Amino acid sequence: MAKAKGPTPQSQDFSAWYLDVIQMAELADYGPVRGTIVVRPYGYALWENIRATLDEMFKATGHQNAYFPLFIPMGFLQKEAQHVEGFSPELAVVTHAGGEELEEPLAVRPTSETIIGYMWSRWIRSWRDLPQLLNQWNNVVRWEMRTRPFLRTSEFLWQEGHTAHATKEEAEEETRRMLGVYVKFATEYAALPVISGLKTEKEKFAGAVYTTTMEAMMRDGRALQSGTSHFLGQNFAKAFDITFQDKDLEEKYVWTTSWGLSWRIIGGIIMTHGDDRGLIFPPKLAPIQVVIVPIYKSETRQEVLEAAATLQAELKAKGIRVHVDDRDQYTPGFKFNDWELKGVPFRIELGPRDVAAKTAVLASRLGGKETLPLGELAAQIPQKLEAFHQALYERARRFRDERTRVVDDYESFKEAVAEGFALAFHCGDIACEKTIQEETKATTRVIPFDAPEESGRCVRCGKPAAYGKRVVFARAY
Repeated sequence: MAKAKGPTPQSQDFSAWYLDVIQMAELADYGPVRGTIVVRPYGYALWENIRATLDEMFKATGHQNAYFPLFIPMGFLQKEAQHVEGFSPELAVVTHAGGEELEEPLAVRPTSETIIGYMWSRWIRSWRDLPQLLNQWNNVVRWEMRTRPFLRTSEFLWQEGHTAHATKEEAEEETRRMLGVYVKFATEYAALPVISGLKTEKEKFAGAVYTTTMEAMMRDGRALQSGTSHFLGQNFAKAFDITFQDKDLEEKYVWTTSWGLSWRIIGGIIMTHGDDRGLIFPPKLAPIQVVIVPIYKSETRQEVLEAAATLQAELKAKGIRVHVDDRDQYTPGFKFNDWELKGVPFRIELGPRDVAAKTAVLASRLGGKETLPLGELAAQIPQKLEAFHQALYERARRFRDERTRVVDDYESFKEAVAEGFALAFHCGDIACEKTIQEETKATTRVIPFDAPEESGRCVRCGKPAAYGKRVVFARAY
């Protein structure tokens, strides 16, 4: 079987390693249409945990789930000039249905700002109808030219939040609040050390006044945009005539936001934490947190499986996602490798001698084994899972920090972005930004909120720097 060989080493070909582990760990496979993937049960279980966690966080901030149609009249997209220009190259368009040509072509949803704006123009009449705090879990279609599972696919799953407010201040506060929710999820659940801040004008969302983002570093030094929150101002409100009568009886346009996080975060988890043996999943999101591998011969099978079942029940009672691998057709060694490939944080090895001694061997996916009393495992595992999360986060943070350099000249800049992140001054000119990308394959990733105020000159053209601080540049997915 392919699993026995193991994935391509990261140092040999990181891209091949990524594609290998996705298929070998049975997260996903390629669909029959270019750029599509089939998410297998193990991969979908990971997405369900991500979705459930975020959904609870959204509802805790007052948002409600809704659902809007997949098909959007092309005229809607054309109402906001920057929006249609930004998405036109990626649109999938339906021109025929029911055996007839449609009077107006329909775009297959690339994002939902326009159709939600249309509905808000019908629903919002008064300040009493505000704020509108909506989220939807759905699929969208963007016809990507270069695809990669989870990172860029023609169809993908995500959530998109959309809100409407009476004032600019409320909308801007919402924009920052929801980016904060994403950062909390990334750090406290996905164990991803992220840098949050603003996008440059060149990199902002099509139709936004400005975009906030969080960026993570993968183990090949590249950046991954992991979640974005956009202040849309009144751009869509004016395009769709979304007005309300305020308390002062004046008719005003609403202020809107949108924010989204897709299954691209799965790619981020894979590429931030994985190693040459396969995946390493953060415990709070892992489909299986603990796998019990019973080790037996025919004469000891019953007693070992009974002990494994008892332990499984004790762990489940503590809220642990636990699985007993009782497949007789595979050796214990094969099972060890298989679950390491699949990134399960902890493995419990349980044989007849362990049962007799009332102990078990606990192996961490981050390395190391220890023998523990069977009766103490259920009590100790929750703390060990938390420690695993912290160790995984710190490991990723150290890696990022080691590959982040402050640079002031263009040659040093080129060296830095070949390995990781470069912190450099930039003039803010879009033409200069495009030239940097052409010459180095690096783009501006984020203007960090927490970066110190500094003045300097653009790392490439030497003009006075914009933004009053250094910008993170990197090659990106």
